[in-house]
Amino acid sequence: MPRMIACLLLLTGVLGAIGWYRADLAEMAGAGSWFAADRGNPAPVAPGFDGDRAMGYLRDVCAIGPRISGSQGMKKQQELMQKHFEALGAKVSFQRFQAKQHSKREPVEMANMVVSFLPDQKRRVILCSNYDTRPLAHEEPDRRDWSRPFISANDGGSGVACLMEIGNQLKDLKTQVGVDLVFFDGEEYVFDAHNDKYFFGSEHFAEIYKKDKPSYTYLGAVLLDMIAGKNPKFPIEPNSRFLAGSLQQQIWRIAEEQQCAAFRDHPSDKGPVQDDHLALNNIAKIPAIDVIDFDYPHWHRLSDVPDNCGPEGMAQVAKVLLVWVQRAK
Repeated sequence: MPRMIACLLLLTGVLGAIGWYRADLAEMAGAGSWFAADRGNPAPVAPGFDGDRAMGYLRDVCAIGPRISGSQGMKKQQELMQKHFEALGAKVSFQRFQAKQHSKREPVEMANMVVSFLPDQKRRVILCSNYDTRPLAHEEPDRRDWSRPFISANDGGSGVACLMEIGNQLKDLKTQVGVDLVFFDGEEYVFDAHNDKYFFGSEHFAEIYKKDKPSYTYLGAVLLDMIAGKNPKFPIEPNSRFLAGSLQQQIWRIAEEQQCAAFRDHPSDKGPVQDDHLALNNIAKIPAIDVIDFDYPHWHRLSDVPDNCGPEGMAQVAKVLLVWVQRAK
């Protein structure tokens, strides 16, 4: 999970007000008309999400150990995920690139993984997460613990596990759009929390989309971050509301319809967050929002292990997203 931005309360309030106003104008202008959001019609049925199986995926990923960018752990995770998704009939591809961190002399090999369902569809949506783990547990009070093996279950693994289980549903789901599950590398490749760069993978993905001008179009993207904590809460992330307000409202409206109580209909009191959704919005111009639990107590600590996670948040997120992709057109 990325750094939280320390914002003045006044500035946060102003940005929040602008975001709500901007989103309301977009709704009035018909923005997001690609989304069949007629609340008078019955919502599509969300396929059954197997929470126990998702937790099994989380444990499998964490059993590899740390999955740091460019490491053998990351390679093993890629192999596990590729085998899983190809068995479901999805197309798996990699965006391979090198990235140089400020605090390191040499660049490191990184790779975004793109898993495509209905790859020939020209209108597409993205469900995404980072899948690398931080080299150091920076939030441990004792600095001597920072370099101990850090498996990052909720922070680095919950998005992977949730999307692996969503893949089981997508293989048979009838949709009018293609769905890409995108796993960003290099979001956590940080050794100096005050000076290093973040978001290598999402920026690379966004730059390619902007430069190549592909024949397909991404209608929207939902980023998942720390969704498997126990007693999860997903308030509205202010940057998501400001940059992609129409999409944010669509997702939270579905959560209300589906009685997914972890989605809270108010902005986070922690302020806006920097995460992989910013590059999608600002570089690629893809409306993108962040579903994130701001209050996970084991963030960037050695205690971020599967035993401190649960299936409830993943199940609610999946229920909302599976309805959303069925409505997209």
